[in-house]
Amino acid sequence: MRANDLIEALSKKLGTTSQSELASVLGVAVGTLINWKNRNEDLSAAQVASALSKSRSAAVKRAQLETIQPIVEFYPIERCRSGRDASWLVFDGGTNANLYAQGLRDALKESVGIYIFYDSRGQALYVGKAKEQTIWKEMNLAFVRKRNIQRIALVSHPDRNQEFKPGYEKLRQPKDTLLELCDLASYFSAYQVNEGMIDDLEALMVRGFANNLLNVRMETFAHSRNGGK
Repeated sequence: MRANDLIEALSKKLGTTSQSELASVLGVAVGTLINWKNRNEDLSAAQVASALSKSRSAAVKRAQLETIQPIVEFYPIERCRSGRDASWLVFDGGTNANLYAQGLRDALKESVGIYIFYDSRGQALYVGKAKEQTIWKEMNLAFVRKRNIQRIALVSHPDRNQEFKPGYEKLRQPKDTLLELCDLASYFSAYQVNEGMIDDLEALMVRGFANNLLNVRMETFAHSRNGGK
């Protein structure tokens, strides 16, 4: 096979637009491609095999670098109302917020992946995935989603203007109370994850910390979802 034909076919198949981009994808030096192209000789089987081997190694390295990328970790939650007080948001990233918060919101709006909510001690409460929607949208939906498992006994105290009476005069009973994550979570982390790995990474975390999380659904791995094939 002529070198130019191989380079042209690879560039078209891999969707690259420059020699440097193609060299990076293949895991070879730009000089090697230029040398092949200038000489335009038939490539030996050993040269093609070497290129394929380097391409495979480059793909593995690229996958390691790009599969999971942290966006933010243990960011303090300062919940605020969304437009028209419709619901709670994990933090204010609007025009009145500082540049850091605005930038974080924009990054979450552009990403899919995994997010984690933590309590005030930094212990993980809930792990969620964002695949069909962005992390920002999915995380805020989960933030106010009611789950029967999130129940604790609390005493209800009046919030209207009335005289205080100590417990020995008016005893208030603890009652089973359904809470939302917005009542429990103090921090969150978010990770941009390659779309093909989101389900399995969520499954790993939910299954690995099944006794610590509020997640109800026990997620499965791709191998099980595909019937073991």
